[in-house]
Amino acid sequence: MNRSEAPRSGADGRVCCVLSMIVAVIVATIGMCGCREQETVPSPVVRPVLSTPAAPIARSESGYSGTIEPRFQADVSFRVLGKIVSRDVNVGDTVKQGQRIATIDPEIQQIAVRSAQASLTNAKALLDNADKNFKRQEKLLAQNAASQSEFDTAKTNYESARSDVTQAESNLAKAKEELDYTELRSDLDGVVMNLYAEREQTVKAGQVVATLADPTVREAVVDVDETTLRGIEPGTEFRIVLQQSDDIQTIGTVREIAPQADAKTRTRRVRISLTDPPEAFRLGSTIRAFPSAASQSDIEVPLSAIGSEDGSSYVWIVDETKNTVHKTAVTVSSTDADHATISDGVRLGDRVVTAGVHSLTEGQTVAWKSKAEP
Repeated sequence: MNRSEAPRSGADGRVCCVLSMIVAVIVATIGMCGCREQETVPSPVVRPVLSTPAAPIARSESGYSGTIEPRFQADVSFRVLGKIVSRDVNVGDTVKQGQRIATIDPEIQQIAVRSAQASLTNAKALLDNADKNFKRQEKLLAQNAASQSEFDTAKTNYESARSDVTQAESNLAKAKEELDYTELRSDLDGVVMNLYAEREQTVKAGQVVATLADPTVREAVVDVDETTLRGIEPGTEFRIVLQQSDDIQTIGTVREIAPQADAKTRTRRVRISLTDPPEAFRLGSTIRAFPSAASQSDIEVPLSAIGSEDGSSYVWIVDETKNTVHKTAVTVSSTDADHATISDGVRLGDRVVTAGVHSLTEGQTVAWKSKAEP
């Protein structure tokens, strides 16, 4: 009996071995399938973005150099051609309204006045004769001693003579006016800022002889580089300091900014109205203008960082600890070709996405880097 059972035990062992191998293969296959299923699960998309910290607008710490200039000034000129025979003022002189500044040779105008006076005298004499003849013919016509045609002729001559007198009076008035034009007089109480003609010089009608300024209304004038002009607009407050003495200063607000930059210096002229300037702020004085301290409204970001939705502006702020982005509504106070000034919604140091703002989603994971990084 023992001999017949031995072969069965060996066969059973081989069967068990085979079964074990089959089970192992099945288990391995299941494990590989599980791995493949895990590998097919998509991971969150990490989007690379460019960003930059929100920073205040660059200001000139040393201020802007400039001068005190009049707000109102006028160029004065002769209205007739002539040679200057006298000049009564110099640069810096104070003049009153109506004061004589210069005179041109009046000989031609004086001759014209005498000629006009003679013409008027002659016209009046002719009018007197025509008037007497007209009245005589009127009486004769009433007595049937003159014809109607003679009366009409006398009346016509009288009316013509009266018109000639009117014309002569007008010519005389014009000649006297041109004689008055040989003297150049000030139109205002002011200061002589510049002179452009000298004695014995022949000037044309309308050629500028002098520039007069009203010294009562003064303003500071500075030239600002376009790169630092952002954030400066009409109404921006400045502290104006006299160059020769830091103790003498006043406050002013921007009144006007030149619409175009100077072709050579690439600067824009800014005019600052002064509030109760001290007497030491004389015309021509050298000053330095300092913008008021930067505030929240002075935050600047690239224009490409600004997105728009339903009429409102927004930016994407990077959470540097979680590497995610969040949409933030902002108030844009001004823009230029490359930058935007934000008055509300962003704090100094916030990292703002500068490119691709229209393709991000709330809470999206990003790989951020600064625009300055390679």
